[in-house]
Amino acid sequence: MSTGLNFDCSDAGAWKHALSSYESRIESLNKPNLVSLDQFYRQELPSLLHQRDPNPYITTSELSELMKWKLTRGKWRPRLLDFVSSLDESSVKSASGKAFESLPDISKAVSELTVLKGIGPATASAVLAAYAPETAPFMSDEAMMAVLGTSKDYSLKQYLLFTSKIQAKAKELSSEDESFTPSGIERALWSSVTDAKLKTSGKKRKR
Repeated sequence: MSTGLNFDCSDAGAWKHALSSYESRIESLNKPNLVSLDQFYRQELPSLLHQRDPNPYITTSELSELMKWKLTRGKWRPRLLDFVSSLDESSVKSASGKAFESLPDISKAVSELTVLKGIGPATASAVLAAYAPETAPFMSDEAMMAVLGTSKDYSLKQYLLFTSKIQAKAKELSSEDESFTPSGIERALWSSVTDAKLKTSGKKRKR
């Protein structure tokens, strides 16, 4: 079965094509509200966070929307959303503020966020990627499979290994003409893996 773009691929054009297909892959999943949630996560939320510089933070309602995006784009786990939605506003602002301040130390930034109930390294990575896409990639199952060959381990150690490989790939592919961020690499991988899955499920339906 095709799994899409090979992580070892050094062709910047192939990565650019996969990344440019991201929005159409989001649409093709036909999941309720995913298009608007994705727009919030990739466009509105980063703008909101940076408007609060030099002391950025995320609010509980924004974190809830981010969690909806994460669960809708990936696997739906309603309990996580319940945990996040009931978090104390001041705790969320404090933890996220400390996390953003810790960057580019990703290990410390993740640790600051995971004190919050319902927030593991994967959700923490989504928060960091929204604020600093040039530093932190989102720890999606699809990208984890492509980079590490497994998506079962959501530990901080695994995320740091994943991040180092993604950062190296972004650096390798970037040139004077092309600029790739770690977040862009994750989206390209997600887009490519999702495309391969959709094609495979389409073939199965035709049989």
